[in-house]
Amino acid sequence: MGFFDVILINPIANILIGVYNALLFFSIPYTLGFSIVILTIIIRFAMYPLMSTQIKAAKKMQELSPHLSKVKERHKGDAKRIQSETMRLYKEHGVNPAAGCLPILIQIPVIWALYLVLQKFSALSSNSVVSEVNRIVYFDFLKIDKAWDATFFGLPLGQNPSTLLSSVGVAIFLIPFATGFFQFIQSKMMMPHKDTKKSPAPKVEKKDDFATAFQQQSLYIFPIMIGFFSYTFPIALSLYWNTFTIFGIIQQHRISGPGGLRSWLSKING
Repeated sequence: MGFFDVILINPIANILIGVYNALLFFSIPYTLGFSIVILTIIIRFAMYPLMSTQIKAAKKMQELSPHLSKVKERHKGDAKRIQSETMRLYKEHGVNPAAGCLPILIQIPVIWALYLVLQKFSALSSNSVVSEVNRIVYFDFLKIDKAWDATFFGLPLGQNPSTLLSSVGVAIFLIPFATGFFQFIQSKMMMPHKDTKKSPAPKVEKKDDFATAFQQQSLYIFPIMIGFFSYTFPIALSLYWNTFTIFGIIQQHRISGPGGLRSWLSKING
């Protein structure tokens, strides 16, 4: 048993099994599916302070971006002066460029461990569920005596939409579409709101143009990639990812508002 298993994977697996047993006690239908949803929410709540720090740091950097562009334009060609003025702006506005890095580094292994747990459990056959679950639980009261129902509203959590297309039909595309859509909403919210009526966009260097173009392209490419992965991965992972993303959208809105969605919402509201 590896260090990663002991520190993260098995504890997360035990929490999932504990939630499952609690829901089973109250005869909640689709117990495993709702256990995945609740486990994801528990982990998101546990990481809430880290996510908040990351979001706030990103918001400060976005607010400082116009000032940095002006510094680059004013001292064009003087790299040393640009660096000193940039550091002065960071200090003046209380911005630490590295503030958002540590929360990300801490989150990655936790998110990855949750992914591995769900991937492992969704792949278990009904014959091996009981023995595999009871092998890793910490306490006897967490042990199960029969295989769980591995479906969620009629959809098998261990199968992926691509293999269900022939039996379910085109309606199965709703899963990857929803996954990509929620990811797009969150990505759009993370972008800064640009009010072109108040002030024109400052002139930027070519490398800044490239960065902006890359960010714009990623806004569409990344959700498409996530949607494709959702089409080929087990439904259990899509359920986890969608819950994770929806929680992130709510947290993002509470801390920094709609962000890049603001202009679209204004158009919709008239």
